[in-house]
Amino acid sequence: MEHDRPCHLYLVEDDLSLQDMMSDYLRKQGFTVTAMVRAEEMLQRVSESRPDLILMDIGLPGLDGLDACRRLRAAGHDVPLMLVTARNEEIDRVLGLEMGADDYLSKPFSTRELLARVRALLRRAARPAPVVAESGAGADAAVRIGEHTFMAASRSLQRDGEMRILSTVEYAILAELVLNPHAAITRERLLQVSHPRSDDVMPRAVDASIVRLRKALEPEPSRPRYIQTVRGHGYVFVP
Repeated sequence: MEHDRPCHLYLVEDDLSLQDMMSDYLRKQGFTVTAMVRAEEMLQRVSESRPDLILMDIGLPGLDGLDACRRLRAAGHDVPLMLVTARNEEIDRVLGLEMGADDYLSKPFSTRELLARVRALLRRAARPAPVVAESGAGADAAVRIGEHTFMAASRSLQRDGEMRILSTVEYAILAELVLNPHAAITRERLLQVSHPRSDDVMPRAVDASIVRLRKALEPEPSRPRYIQTVRGHGYVFVP
């Protein structure tokens, strides 16, 4: 483990046999695991004690994983979140990423893949924030984007005293764009920085994150001013 204490994972899975298998395996790998069957319980617990990572099935009874993911992000929680799903359609994976998930794991999966993805997501979330400079402000860890301020140190957007915590993926993409103003960054590069060990994630995952960032930043998301599309290539940040 790369931490002074065992990483604490929330596992939300209503298939009790699968829940037991995942919990036992992850505990043997040195993780602390709190298992539950309903997303409502996870949302209550996460407001009381923040885990290091959440593993959550999409097809849960009551509140499903997608809605729970959306509510988690809307409440400002930036906990790394991986969706576990039996759905193999790309549209379902992209929808989960649009809701704010950082990664996904498709059933059936091996325990080795589970461990590799958990460790990779934890490493991404633990990467130190880069220092980005506000226009004309030197080495200040902030950058102005219209009426918002991107705070790299807290991985957040701030406006009029309100803070929006970015997900791990949103943060990685926005930081890469902001660090390279006026440079066209390919989708492949943005996918690499946001999902460095997820080889089967499609470039559309980047597009989904860009949609969320534009909704947060742009006065008119359908006519973006700050995060512009370079057709057939990728995106560019225009200060």
